[in-house]
Amino acid sequence: MSHQTQLVDISQRVPGARIELKYASDDNITGKPIYRHPRALLHADAAEKLARSAAIARLAGFTLLIYDAYRPTQAQAHLWHACPDPQFVVPVEIGSNHSRGTAVDLTLLDESGEALEMGAGFDDMRAISHSYNPDVPVAAQRNRLLLNAIMFGAGFVGMATEWWHFELPNARDYPLLDDHFDCYPLTR
Repeated sequence: MSHQTQLVDISQRVPGARIELKYASDDNITGKPIYRHPRALLHADAAEKLARSAAIARLAGFTLLIYDAYRPTQAQAHLWHACPDPQFVVPVEIGSNHSRGTAVDLTLLDESGEALEMGAGFDDMRAISHSYNPDVPVAAQRNRLLLNAIMFGAGFVGMATEWWHFELPNARDYPLLDDHFDCYPLTR
């Protein structure tokens, strides 16, 4: 299947979303910034669904907070180096759906701009981050289910091991993309 590979800037397509790219900061599993010139990009098909997700969230009084979207392959190498566990990080040779522009990591903000409690933080690479982990407190589980419903309602599917990860149902049908922005070198 052939798909157009032009990426869309989320800030323009989904202007109401708040964007805080975690891999442009040291608040991620590597403990250091990965993205040198970060941009929140998605394939046009995923961006259209994300705009729909944002509209659904607004109906319930929530805002999307985007942690990651398109991810250069070079960045995927950083993540694999920090966490070589295929349960959480896709090996570079397989290719992440983020590197296709078809996946997004996010959470929900309440009306006061605070992130909802999800029972585990972004990039928490432990079983507590599994979407339906029974050890997650009930209130956080409800928040995860709410996020899942908002994303599913717009056409995304979730990932069993990461409550924050959503992608197009046919994400693997899209090609891996060349790096659209620079990352810091892996050895630094």
